[in-house]
Amino acid sequence: MSGDWLMPALRNAGGNGRLKRFARVGWLSLGIFCVALGIVGALLPLMPTTIFLILAAACFARSSPRLERWLLDHPRCGPTLRAWRRDGAMSRRAKAMAVGGMATGYAIFFTVADPPVGVFVVAALIMSACAVYIYTRPVTGNKAAAGRGA
Repeated sequence: MSGDWLMPALRNAGGNGRLKRFARVGWLSLGIFCVALGIVGALLPLMPTTIFLILAAACFARSSPRLERWLLDHPRCGPTLRAWRRDGAMSRRAKAMAVGGMATGYAIFFTVADPPVGVFVVAALIMSACAVYIYTRPVTGNKAAAGRGA
């Protein structure tokens, strides 16, 4: 999985080094931005952290192997990122925090924004679909769940 599906213009660019350099700088910039959002997410209770770090690792895989290695070897985030990359797995605690954060965010949205019924329903459906996706991910360290591919 080299990421070629994501950059067909680069794959077909042949010797166009300027386009490749431009794309690499773009991926690097996006990766740094995602790390910054991840840091903000670590400090703010309702903003996610891990998804931004997963995205940053993917961006760095296309732009800077050194920064990708730094993220994957980080003592706090590395194990989570490696488990996601290897098995698409999450810890039970991460699942509970993600779904709890979505529910809290939805409750705040509902009470503060006072949305129209249609927006309320669409947001509920989207967040429910995300919660189901999170719930169906394998559990970190659970060999049976990881092997099942649920």
